[in-house]
Amino acid sequence: MTGAVWRKSSCTTSNGGNCVELASLPDNVAVRDSKDPDGPRLVFGRRAFSVFLTGVKR
Repeated sequence: MTGAVWRKSSCTTSNGGNCVELASLPDNVAVRDSKDPDGPRLVFGRRAFSVFLTGVKR
């Protein structure tokens, strides 16, 4: 994921709450905890991530 550009979720608060960052990759979306940027990352296919977001919004 060298060169990935990470951005924080728009739902992230500035009071040290749960922070999620996303990186758009050519065929996937990567997710990580902003408090542990060198820690584990989850990588989802674009379709799977879209289905996940749809479910979360319900």
